[in-house]
Amino acid sequence: MNMTKRILLPLIAGLATLLLPLGAGAASARGLPDFADLVERSGPAVVNIRTVERVRSVQQLPFPGAPQLDENDPFYEFFRRFFPPRPDTPPRGGGGQEVPRGVGSGFVISADGYVLTNHHVVDGADEIYVTMTDEREFQAKLVGSDRRTDVALVKIEASSLPTLPIGDPAQLRVGEWVVAIGSPFGLENTVTAGIVSAKGRETGDYLPFIQTDVAVNPGNSGGPLLNMDGEVVGINSQIYSRTGGFMGISFAFPIDEVMRVADQLRTSGRVIRGRIGVGIAEVTKDVAEPLGLPRALGALVRSVEAGGPADRAGVQVGDIILNFDGRAIDKVSDLPRIVGGTRPGSKAPVTVWRHGQKRDLTITVGEMQPERTARAGAPGAPVPEPTAANLFGLAVAELSPEQREQLRVRGGALVESVNPDSTAARAGIRPGDVILGVDNIEVASARQFDQIAARLDRDRTHVLLVQRGENATFVPIRPAS
Repeated sequence: MNMTKRILLPLIAGLATLLLPLGAGAASARGLPDFADLVERSGPAVVNIRTVERVRSVQQLPFPGAPQLDENDPFYEFFRRFFPPRPDTPPRGGGGQEVPRGVGSGFVISADGYVLTNHHVVDGADEIYVTMTDEREFQAKLVGSDRRTDVALVKIEASSLPTLPIGDPAQLRVGEWVVAIGSPFGLENTVTAGIVSAKGRETGDYLPFIQTDVAVNPGNSGGPLLNMDGEVVGINSQIYSRTGGFMGISFAFPIDEVMRVADQLRTSGRVIRGRIGVGIAEVTKDVAEPLGLPRALGALVRSVEAGGPADRAGVQVGDIILNFDGRAIDKVSDLPRIVGGTRPGSKAPVTVWRHGQKRDLTITVGEMQPERTARAGAPGAPVPEPTAANLFGLAVAELSPEQREQLRVRGGALVESVNPDSTAARAGIRPGDVILGVDNIEVASARQFDQIAARLDRDRTHVLLVQRGENATFVPIRPAS
């Protein structure tokens, strides 16, 4: 009997250990969220959006080489009646008939009929139709649409419509459950769920994305992303896909940013953005350290629009913008978002990093318009003799007054030739580039550049401020290995 106990007791204990995870799993399964109540409350405010375009009829005249007449031509009806097309003539349009263009999703944000969706859902449509979950269909009017943020606002003539409450995307946590409702592939009121995978994905010019693993497919665009309280936290906009279908990564614009755009569309039919007239680039760690910055931050000014707001304020190529209107610029994508949200005409304080020091400037913000860029130096301009190759393997020459004027630079050294085995060549510098600075030192001439290069530590990484064509950037030059 004692022998039996000694054998059975370990076996029983082992079985209990194996069964514990199964019990825990069952308890965990019972704790999974139930989306049914959320969907029942939110679903009626989500709509299907159908867009069409009108194809005008075309009449081919029955004469060799005769042109086609569309339905707006005054002679169209005459020739249609007296010279009907032959039976074997293929159809050329449908007499102004509606041709389906695409489907998408949207959601009601006000009881009097304002509906949010994506710009790309309604872009180019001649007619927009909104279908509610109770099968009522309305022809919608486009209030306004913004390509840069992919937001559109449409209006239907209705009242007492169900609406969705607006949530706070800042309170979202990575790993939190979220739900999408929309019309993937035209299948209305389809519900999918998942979690927030990441926040602040920088894949857009003006709005950062919320990344999720919620199944989003063509037709979901413009639909709401909901938190577990049934509040809209985003508008589904894009997917990452190699096939055109869902692959586990989808993106939504944060609803707080979207609502700011929608408010402007509702008020004026367009979005008014600020601009300062600069081209910018990322500041890398290799650049930040030699320039004396504590870390890689800010936005590098690659080009300055002649006569633009930044130019008038004294911003220079090679400046690193650290702060705009009281808000820190941690990464390059912060600047266009902050500037775009600044009211045109307002005066904004700006802090830049220039030659190892902070400088405070004030910019009068302009209104967004097509950017103009500085022109490159005139081709065929005379090039002075280059100096001997220096530490970096560069032979540089003085810029002529005409070249400086064309490039809008005060000084600099023109790269005449590059030793193919040099560190500069490995960094990508090539003839025709203009060296404007070394580390935190502004280069006034080719002679000064060579003097600076002669004093540099060969065992340290240095950065050159290089202008190529219309843009400038910092290029790290690492020691030869």
